Amino acid sequence: MSIQRLLLSFYLYLALTNYLSAQTVTDPILEKSIKGLTDSFQGDVGIYIENLATGASVEINADSIFPSASIVKVPILLGIFDRIEKGELQYRQPLIYRDSIKYGGSGIMQFFKDSTQTDLSTLIALMLSYSDNTTSLWNQALAGGGADINELMDRLGYEHTRVNSRTPGRDKIWEKYGWGQTTPKEMADIFVRLNNRELFSPAASELMYRLLSNTFYTEYAIWGIPAGVNVASKQGMVNASRSEVFLVNSPSGDYVCSIFTKNNSDVSWENGNEAWVLARKISNLVWNYFNPSQPYTNPEGAEKFL
Repeated sequence: MSIQRLLLSFYLYLALTNYLSAQTVTDPILEKSIKGLTDSFQGDVGIYIENLATGASVEINADSIFPSASIVKVPILLGIFDRIEKGELQYRQPLIYRDSIKYGGSGIMQFFKDSTQTDLSTLIALMLSYSDNTTSLWNQALAGGGADINELMDRLGYEHTRVNSRTPGRDKIWEKYGWGQTTPKEMADIFVRLNNRELFSPAASELMYRLLSNTFYTEYAIWGIPAGVNVASKQGMVNASRSEVFLVNSPSGDYVCSIFTKNNSDVSWENGNEAWVLARKISNLVWNYFNPSQPYTNPEGAEKFL
């Protein structure tokens, strides 16, 4: 065989190896365990889990569209940082709060006094850490509105992740999915790209990842992960849809987990809600599966803090 043919064979081998290493491979053991938890769920479930070190994955309705609820604040975040990167906004830009933009539900800015001075970084932090609705709608407007954010999602390669509320032409879709929509796999991919410092500049990705690592809502999926481990996350909740996406920087390697539900029978708001119990169980199962040398169970008495 000639040197040229040997080299060609070698390069083809390298290309094939790189291609295969980049693919995710279904983990049948983990998939069976996850299905053991989801099969009896009274509603529709979508799951995407991936061990970023090994490519081991689980997909259950991972490409199906679900209501995003407050997880829509992730594409809003990207819309804001896109404008910061372009110089159209500044991260510490001063702003004045007005009562006219007050919106109820989760968050604390609705209780600010009219004419309170604030800044964009505060709006972003409240939107993510406390899932503040007032700051989220303000950020959506500052990012150019839903149409501009949706155009950005297209440019980033996300076909189904969209803002519906206050977005021209999406009234009928809003009636079906609410404020926003996404798929478990697309939302997981956003978190992976942020973790890899691949969205906009590395500095922008890192800061967005830091902000997503500071949630107030630790009693859902994060409850199944040991304290002291960095977790970037966002939760989204309305009556019949409870969802969460989180990326864990665990000792045995990073992994991402996206749990979405809709059409839920249990619409209660107690911590025993079926969807929230499911999220805690899946999260703890995945942690222990990927970190067998450091298994975790909640300490005695933890349930009284739920």
